[in-house]
Amino acid sequence: MTRRDRLRVRFKRALARVRRTVPPGLRLVLGLLLIVGGVFGFLPILGFWMIPLGVAVAALDIAPLWRRIRGHRRD
Repeated sequence: MTRRDRLRVRFKRALARVRRTVPPGLRLVLGLLLIVGGVFGFLPILGFWMIPLGVAVAALDIAPLWRRIRGHRRD
């Protein structure tokens, strides 16, 4: 398994855990905080890896919201 594949698996596990444990409204806030923290990725503790993770976590709440606004159902 390549490094990219291992990273992809870890990323999917992290999203699944967030989806399972974090309430829906808080996921969007958590995603936005990760994005803001990623902007300061040049600092020692924070990293640029936080930006794509934040976008993915925020997207967990945004897709159902868009479907609800547009009136589409998931078939």
